[in-house]
Amino acid sequence: MTDAIAQWTGAILLLLGVSFTLIAAIGLVRLPDLYSRTHAATKPQLLGLTLVCAGICVEMWDWHWVVLSMVILGLQVVTAPVGSHLVGRAIYRTGRDVDPPMVVDELSGDLDTSSLGDGS
Repeated sequence: MTDAIAQWTGAILLLLGVSFTLIAAIGLVRLPDLYSRTHAATKPQLLGLTLVCAGICVEMWDWHWVVLSMVILGLQVVTAPVGSHLVGRAIYRTGRDVDPPMVVDELSGDLDTSSLGDGS
């Protein structure tokens, strides 16, 4: 009975994780601007990966899978926001975001003062 519950729980977690990852992939294709696409590439994808790893851990029920899942999630939690931030900064600096004009641009003042190089 316990094995059946663990299998159903693992299958539901895997299905939810794959669904969130699919939503992230659809968001990459369908969202209108580049900033929204970077959001879709990180937020639902990370939640989907977390659910998939949890489903695998419940399904396999072995400490090897738990350690491997923790390593995968740790690396993803560290690298996904940093990568998304760098892509967003590159989009802004190259001017590829001119189609939807920003209502408030708070970053332009910071970039003007930081590019001087003399700290003033």
